[in-house]
Amino acid sequence: MSNYHNPVMLQECIAGLNIQPNGTYVDVTFGGGGHSRAILQQLGEGGKLVAFDQDVDAQANAIDDERFEFIDQNFKYLKNFCRLHGAIPADGILADLGVSSHQFDKAERGFSTRFDADLDMRMDQGGQQTAKDVINTYNEADLHRIFGMYGEIQNAKTLARTVVTARLNIQINTIADLKSAIAPLIPRGKENKYLAQVFQALRIEVNQELEALQEFLKQSVDVLAPGGRLVVMSYHSLEDRLVKSFIAKGKFSGELEKDIYGNDDRPFEAVSRKAITATDEEIKLNNRARSAKLRIAVKR
Repeated sequence: MSNYHNPVMLQECIAGLNIQPNGTYVDVTFGGGGHSRAILQQLGEGGKLVAFDQDVDAQANAIDDERFEFIDQNFKYLKNFCRLHGAIPADGILADLGVSSHQFDKAERGFSTRFDADLDMRMDQGGQQTAKDVINTYNEADLHRIFGMYGEIQNAKTLARTVVTARLNIQINTIADLKSAIAPLIPRGKENKYLAQVFQALRIEVNQELEALQEFLKQSVDVLAPGGRLVVMSYHSLEDRLVKSFIAKGKFSGELEKDIYGNDDRPFEAVSRKAITATDEEIKLNNRARSAKLRIAVKR
């Protein structure tokens, strides 16, 4: 797992799970296995850990431990596969969202603006739609929507029109092609930030990340035992808003509902009111920790 990122706020995540030695736990973003190994260290012989990851590269990091089971699926299928593998009810679920350093560092995956490669960005390499498909086939209105909503790009409408105009002359197949097509729109001195926003928007759309996150959160209610812990770490505001809202209200929009007795009708209770963030010391050692927000909740 050397080319995978060091887990951010590892100790805070493990503490948040409140691990019981004979409990059942689910790591829905296995990656290099850093969190899973830390969980197994605290489990006894009767404990169980199930891990999900849709990236075929992550399978190479599977842990040889009879208490561990790897599931090569997107976490939006949490409930079905936890049921299939005897992991309901679970005592804790951990999600470390976003893209791993391993995925960014493999040029051919197309996640990073540092390299030239095909516009891919699929987390599940068996998936059908790539970033190339989005750039070359989406209409101007849909491109405007994803650049504005998922990339939070101020000139999203102009960007969408520029892409649609550029592809009339030649198909945009590679990262270099895309950079060239949108070069006049990139603010001077903010090139890296702007391109990161464009790539974030494309990646979220290709992988349907926000839809998958919402499915996962809704299913976590049925998977967790009462008193079970939900631990979710996000790296951008779109994800964090969904997590925060679901913990607070049990849904992603609207007001908190009450039951017939006037009690709050929500499945979780937040462990802390504010998100937990990394220490200055950790951020110095691991820049990825700078944007991380950790939220912990208990199933009511």
